[in-house]
Amino acid sequence: MYSEYEIIQMPLTLASCRNRVERFLAKNELRLDDVDYYAVVSRLGDDTILAGGGLDGDIIKCMAVDDSLRGTGMSQRLVSHLVSVAQDRGIFNVKVFTKPQNAAIFGDMSFHTLATAPLAVLMENGMGGLSSYCSYLSSLRTDKGTNGVVVMNCNPFTLGHKHLIDRAAAQVDHLYVIIVKEDKSLFSTRQRTAMARKACEDMNNVTVCDGSDYAISAATFPTYFLKQLTHASDTQMTLDINLFARHIAPALKATVRFVGTEPCDELTARYNELMKQLLPQQGVDVVEIDRLALGGSVVSASHVRSLIEDEKLAHAVKLVPETSVPYLVSKQAITALRKELATTPKPGLIDTIDNGAHSDMNYDLMLTSIKSLEPYFDQLALLDYPTASEVQHIGIEAEKSMLGATGGVNTHRGALFSMGIAVVGVSQDLLHGKKWNETVKSLASDIPASRSSYGAMAKARHNAKGALDLARGGYDEVSSAWLPFYQSLDDDENAAVKTLLLIMSQLDDTNIIHRVGFDRAQQVKNEAASSLEDFSLDKVTALNSRFVKENISPGGAADMLALTFFINSITKH
Repeated sequence: MYSEYEIIQMPLTLASCRNRVERFLAKNELRLDDVDYYAVVSRLGDDTILAGGGLDGDIIKCMAVDDSLRGTGMSQRLVSHLVSVAQDRGIFNVKVFTKPQNAAIFGDMSFHTLATAPLAVLMENGMGGLSSYCSYLSSLRTDKGTNGVVVMNCNPFTLGHKHLIDRAAAQVDHLYVIIVKEDKSLFSTRQRTAMARKACEDMNNVTVCDGSDYAISAATFPTYFLKQLTHASDTQMTLDINLFARHIAPALKATVRFVGTEPCDELTARYNELMKQLLPQQGVDVVEIDRLALGGSVVSASHVRSLIEDEKLAHAVKLVPETSVPYLVSKQAITALRKELATTPKPGLIDTIDNGAHSDMNYDLMLTSIKSLEPYFDQLALLDYPTASEVQHIGIEAEKSMLGATGGVNTHRGALFSMGIAVVGVSQDLLHGKKWNETVKSLASDIPASRSSYGAMAKARHNAKGALDLARGGYDEVSSAWLPFYQSLDDDENAAVKTLLLIMSQLDDTNIIHRVGFDRAQQVKNEAASSLEDFSLDKVTALNSRFVKENISPGGAADMLALTFFINSITKH
């Protein structure tokens, strides 16, 4: 009978297709949750959806089969299709959250149960998976005395996290810290794990473990099959607690789980309450530790993140241990680059409206480029006693990564230099009290000038300052002109656009000189000054249209705008 049916991918980005799937799921008392792939079953020549199921990474979601096909084996065929798609993506352990009454169906398809709750079951197929992760945890285990566990997100790692670990470690012979593994946080799993390890590296009875895909989070838990969304959070938490008790705690021979008190977040407080109810029944005590408070306020990672978004790095670093500071510096630099990219309108440059004078770049490609640079900004910020040769080496590797991510398109070479060397300077400033611009001057003076760069040629022909010259001057223009101007416009919604115009009016932009010559570049400076003096968004948009026609792109000014945002973060009060 299978020859009568076909399984096809349903593109949910199309509103018509998405609506059809939503109606099908609603008819089956389900709702559509986040998925990155969805397949449907229909009869040949008939587009009526008779069955459907989706994938969100390694999780099968939103699966339903019409009554007319139940008992025909179509469920197995659809699941096999989804598993095959996952395997084509390099995923060989597929999970499914399903109702308890459907567990037997998936069990017949070689799925085994990982955790249970009254309203849901978490199952998995394939070799390895959770068992491999538990074997890894067991390899870290010490069997001497009492073992305890802390599970934390550390987004980022704060003084509050360190306080919790210190207090917990004092109550057990060995403490295992498990970092939640998911990359929908501001800081990546790589960064969060590194911060935790650096903060704990001198603690002999603490081991920071690699995270896994087995910490259930709000970002991945599918609530689509729960009729009442009020049940979703308790179901999610109960599954997570059950999985911990059945697998994680035994692998570490842990008999204590430590948590911080939660005076603010209702869901986290409920999670703590459920742990205190359920874990002791399975041989694991729960110990709550009072959260760290500074200045009358509880230290929270969410507050640190908001400070970064608000360009208040100098305030954020006061709430984290020194070992986390380089990662905050790197993240602030990435935030500054993204803010520059999002500034709209920008004459001749890529923004949220158009691609400016660039036929080989767009907004999404620029975001990809920025993301590729972050690990290298981490490395630069982590340099303890930075030398020019170290900075250059990391910069070369970062450029390779950028070009690999963009298919060879030079998206951020200039920004990589200016922001990269400033990252080193700011990290030294915040950690060791050496002024950021003095570090930049010192490093730049030891970097040999290129003879083939746009800046070198502009300097030789027109005595214009190139990127290296600006760095050797410690970006004096940022401190003396552009940053004060930007800060003076604190309540102006067009502060970023106006600051860009100021920079364009004063900077000998070697990118413009290369494209249209020195004389036209001087005219661009005058046009930017005029647009700033008699400012309106319409005039800036008109300027953009002219620049696009003439192939004018003030890329150097864009780099300095991002740098201005970045330096603002260590001076903003």
